[in-house]
Amino acid sequence: MPTLKIDYDAKSIEAVLETDQPGKHREIVLRTVRDFSSEIAASTELTLRIPWWVFLSARRALAYQIGLNDIPVIFSAAARELLLRVGKRDDLLARAASIPELADAPILDSIRTAGFVRRLKPFQKRNLRKLCRLPIGATFSVPGSGKTTEALAFFSYHRQSESRLLVVAPKNAFAAWEEQSSICLGERETFIRLTNGRVAIESKLALRKPALMLITYEQLPTVSIQVAQYLSRYSSFIFLDESHRIKGGAERVRANAVLEIASAAEFKLILSGTPLPNAVTDLVPQLKFIAPELSVNDEDVSEQIKPFFVRTTKSDLDLPEPKRILIPISMREEQRKLYELLCSEIARDAERDMGRDARRAFRAIGRSAVRLLQYVSNPSLLAGKIPEFDDYLGQVIEEGDSPKMEWVCGRAHQLARQRKKVIIWSSFVGNVEVLAERLEDLGANFIHGGVEASSDAEADSREARVLRFHEDPYAMVLVANPAACGEGISLHTVCDHAIYLDRNYNAAQYLQSEDRIHRIGSDHQKFVEIVVCPDSVDLSVDRRLRAKITRMAETLNDRDLRVSPISIDPDEINLDDDDVLDLLAHLRTAEEAVA
Repeated sequence: MPTLKIDYDAKSIEAVLETDQPGKHREIVLRTVRDFSSEIAASTELTLRIPWWVFLSARRALAYQIGLNDIPVIFSAAARELLLRVGKRDDLLARAASIPELADAPILDSIRTAGFVRRLKPFQKRNLRKLCRLPIGATFSVPGSGKTTEALAFFSYHRQSESRLLVVAPKNAFAAWEEQSSICLGERETFIRLTNGRVAIESKLALRKPALMLITYEQLPTVSIQVAQYLSRYSSFIFLDESHRIKGGAERVRANAVLEIASAAEFKLILSGTPLPNAVTDLVPQLKFIAPELSVNDEDVSEQIKPFFVRTTKSDLDLPEPKRILIPISMREEQRKLYELLCSEIARDAERDMGRDARRAFRAIGRSAVRLLQYVSNPSLLAGKIPEFDDYLGQVIEEGDSPKMEWVCGRAHQLARQRKKVIIWSSFVGNVEVLAERLEDLGANFIHGGVEASSDAEADSREARVLRFHEDPYAMVLVANPAACGEGISLHTVCDHAIYLDRNYNAAQYLQSEDRIHRIGSDHQKFVEIVVCPDSVDLSVDRRLRAKITRMAETLNDRDLRVSPISIDPDEINLDDDDVLDLLAHLRTAEEAVA
């Protein structure tokens, strides 16, 4: 019977799988490995060479196939030793819930010896007592609570002389990591940015041999193999900042790249203030990244992740709760009539398509939600996009700005007269630019995805615009898109007021944008004013955001995580199934109004 020999090549960091006969067994192994990665270093009729981290990711599936097909296996001494070490790690993670927390003294002594110099706050010490007892962890603390500091302390506790740290993060978070590393680790420690494409990154890895590295989620897929090969030569760490960005799992390119290299590092940490923006299942790929050894499933992932995560709440930070106010602003009569016609048409199309292909119908409804949100906030955003209603839309646009837009501009002027700065949020680039133009007399500037981030606040960069909002007494307004500006900036020291012209179904974006002004260091009341049109898609968004945030609060055991505004008188959005059902209910109501 053909025998499979498994060896470890220390020079190339590869697993060598060799059979003494070609045929069926080789194909079984090849097919199993390719379910985890397309990276095959070399292949002949008798031998497969695959990166060691790929072998580790696939080892359980390989063991199952080997047993199922009665394939005799011989391990080399080197492979056996490494796998025994991995087995001890598996056992450690399986017992995670019963492993006691560490004491402060050994943690503080260890990190100081490693060169960590920052003074830790009591809640950070509390979190590290749980995090440092394992080689993996998750910090789901609220923005502004020092997740980066905790992560660098975790790194300092476990690091060895030749350790390497890769941080995968949004580009706009790079500056924060660079700043915090100098504060926590001293000026001698600097992050190297892995940017400018594969050739430049390969050169940096080969020539500079960096200890601390930053890379974006978008760049990683282009160099994941090269980065994994580099990390595999050392005792390495991978941290995912804003880890909810891989919630799509292996079906998404950037998430797949992260999951593929998960076994290239011994130590892993995920960081997010909003780890489940839509549903508890958003946690599955995040837990699979830090613990691919565990069998993770949708049904009990919230229980499975408990031994690994810590969370600092806003109560821990002694932050006063912001005053959230829901401002109902009705559409004009002509705008309302066209809105009901749009809803009626979308509802009919949805009913027709639902029986044919429900998943495609749900995606179409998601695209329609974008149009409805655009129309309610600013009908001119749909110019040329609904040809069947062009004449009607023209009449609506001729009436001028939407009532929501008018109210927001009026409120900004009112606050400016009181010398109070305000940040205005909209999900749509067109709205962001229009509002900044309308409020030019208040020194308004804007930030959206088209505004480049820069570490040195060069002219007209995102950082320069934020700096101007902070320092220029005549810059009273900043208009921003949550997708581009919901992370990596702090406005709480100069701004107490946030206005939402519109919101979408993305709970993470909403919570993160609100936290730009409501974060540690806020010593007085903050005000959040949310403008909604009654009986419109705005209220569907409001219902769904509350439901998602409530579910997140329950999973994270955070009673502070709630959004209950008080009501007073006066690109593509991804919806989950419940969002679509809520929107459908609203559409049917609007359709009945037309009938």
